Amino acid sequence: MHHSMEFAAKMASAYSATCKPLCQELKLPQTAFDILLFLANNPDYKTASDIVEIRKIKANLVSVNVEKLVKEGYLKRQAAEGDRRKVLLLCTDKAMPVIRRGRALQQSFFEQLFTGTKEETKKQFLEIIALMGKNLDSMLEGED
Repeated sequence: MHHSMEFAAKMASAYSATCKPLCQELKLPQTAFDILLFLANNPDYKTASDIVEIRKIKANLVSVNVEKLVKEGYLKRQAAEGDRRKVLLLCTDKAMPVIRRGRALQQSFFEQLFTGTKEETKKQFLEIIALMGKNLDSMLEGED
């Protein structure tokens, strides 16, 4: 396996391990937790199909976990104005403490990831990652 692929897999595992205690405490599957934070951190995305498309989570997994988040009171469904078929997923007040803790956890994860890195190097790395993200987007554009 290529080093960068190995790194991506290792980072995903470390992130999951970091989230596990909070997910267990909240009695939420990690996918539900990820969906909640995705919606909270990306206010432009508000539908289940956005989650499938952007986060690349399988549709059936999205619907099961959205259902759980709605049932537990972390998300509410709302019909979109002017398009009754379109259902918006909105974070509730009950979700806010979970979102705050999730964001703090993400922040601390990234701080740990950059331990021992000079600020300038970190900045360059983040610029490269952003550029690679754009390159990946253009690679994926022809895929649908």
